[in-house]
Amino acid sequence: MSDDLHTISAGGITAAVKADGAELCSLKTGGGLELLWQAGAVWPRHAPWLFPIVGRLKNDQLHHRGQTYPMTQHGFARDLRFTWLERGAESCVLQLTDNETTRARYPFAFRLTVSYRITADALDVAVEIANPGAEVLPASFGGHPAFNWPLLPGQPKESYRLIFAEPEPAPIRRLTGGLLRERPEPSPIEGRVLPLSERLFDDDAVILDQPASRSVRLVGTTGPALELTWDHFRQLGIWSKPGGVPFLCIEPWRGFASPLDFDGEFAAKPGVMHIAPDSAETLRCRIRVDGLV
Repeated sequence: MSDDLHTISAGGITAAVKADGAELCSLKTGGGLELLWQAGAVWPRHAPWLFPIVGRLKNDQLHHRGQTYPMTQHGFARDLRFTWLERGAESCVLQLTDNETTRARYPFAFRLTVSYRITADALDVAVEIANPGAEVLPASFGGHPAFNWPLLPGQPKESYRLIFAEPEPAPIRRLTGGLLRERPEPSPIEGRVLPLSERLFDDDAVILDQPASRSVRLVGTTGPALELTWDHFRQLGIWSKPGGVPFLCIEPWRGFASPLDFDGEFAAKPGVMHIAPDSAETLRCRIRVDGLV
């Protein structure tokens, strides 16, 4: 059994998870169709976890009680090795805890546990952020899974759309230099449907900071569809790297990038969770495959 990678399988789905970043790196149907982006040169990741921040902080600096700490975009969890707690045929559990290296960038005690389980036609993921320390733990957390776009090779990318569970009339947010612009912008979502095109991401990510939905489906005119469902996440990012890359990221978040004018205490940053000592926050998401091939 490899210490680097673990594969789980059940029903019509097989998933592979890396110890590095506790990252999902493959999601295949029983017929062998790969649904997840395979970390090509244009973006060398699959589905990283974003912790303890989502997006950027101004000047890549975290402020806490008069001290300043370096904190680059999306935090450090995606670049650190997690410890295996459980490895079974249909599930696995990994954990990251604070240490001397993390405290030099993020001066808080934490315990981050990521659990994967396959059930029939879906992959269920539970993330627990626990505070074993003596002070309140301010944190954000996000998913960043990149799905192949198109899901079925040979299909036009423009034949795909996102269908939300509820109408999404609220304005969206956009970024400048990785920071949140002050003013919302009109949404490109038409009722429940977001038509997909490469030009949609010329201005970086589409951010729903107050989505009405708790699920969304990636659907083409033919082939399988994916449904992403989330619980206790409060925002959603949708992103693809400009330039015709063949992936689409659908990202449930609990938190978001700093507003352009915010440079205060991290604990006061908009969107941050506040987890009391000896308490935990649990976030869940599910990736369901509709039309297994």
